[in-house]
Amino acid sequence: MADQSPLDAYSQVVAGVAAHLTGKVASLRVPQPRSGGGPRRSGESLGSGVVFTSDGFLLTNAHVVGKAQSGTASFADGISAPFTVVGADPLSDLAVLRTAGPTPPPAELGEADQLVVGQMVVAVGNPLGLAGSVTAGVVSALGRSLPTRSGAAVRLIEDVIQTDAALNPGNSGGALADSQARVVGINTAVAGVGLGMAVPVNATTRRIISALMRDGKVRRAYLGLVSVPGPLPAPLQERFGRVSGLRVSEVVPGSPADRAGLRPGDLLLTAAGKAVEKAQDLQRLMFAEAIGQPLAITVMRNGALVDVIAQPSELVAA
Repeated sequence: MADQSPLDAYSQVVAGVAAHLTGKVASLRVPQPRSGGGPRRSGESLGSGVVFTSDGFLLTNAHVVGKAQSGTASFADGISAPFTVVGADPLSDLAVLRTAGPTPPPAELGEADQLVVGQMVVAVGNPLGLAGSVTAGVVSALGRSLPTRSGAAVRLIEDVIQTDAALNPGNSGGALADSQARVVGINTAVAGVGLGMAVPVNATTRRIISALMRDGKVRRAYLGLVSVPGPLPAPLQERFGRVSGLRVSEVVPGSPADRAGLRPGDLLLTAAGKAVEKAQDLQRLMFAEAIGQPLAITVMRNGALVDVIAQPSELVAA
């Protein structure tokens, strides 16, 4: 055959990912007597879930299961099985389920930290209850923040993936995969026309998943600040060997960050002796072992380096 056109090669990749993953992404039906994510049918919310272990564990969104404790997972091969909710974490919008029956072989979890803007991705899920739907696009942006509600409080899911792969209600909890069919994100929201968001699969979310499987919940440390990436001045770039830190945009009054003396405008450089360049660098320090422990933080303030000691508290649901 003659050389294939770029479109043919693109189509082959998408078709290959779809063939590999479609059977591993379940359509979920979750009883929701009052409220829940996804389209509603007879008191149910609809969503998707990805098989990620060989013994029946599925990964989905916390907003798909809501406060429910069980539901039904249906697969492309026609098999349905009841599931129980092992644990849910609204602050990352992740939940772990376990089925009571057989499941397809697990999908391979990839590494979202290796994604680059413009890279092709494929979304596999069950939008609007239509099982086995596949869309493709590119990574539009990385490191986005997504507001999520926990009780009365609105918090941010940090470091989410933005994609232009078409997502619709019911895609939530489905797989966002790279060209090798590795799951690099869990689709979580439709941000607007042509924009979708996915929770990344990386070292931080793996810790969350492990905690949910082990304890059914995630204990987190809390500093009480909002930050965005910010550039380092040229002298600090040479000194620290990097170009960015985290600019503090807001400090919650009375929070550990406030008590430590952190201020809006501070540029975070290190925490616990580790470089801080993006939200995930701080997030990966904010787990149970940091609660109540001194946390050394170095910031640049008004052109000078300032060291502070914060003592994170435990983050509790509002």
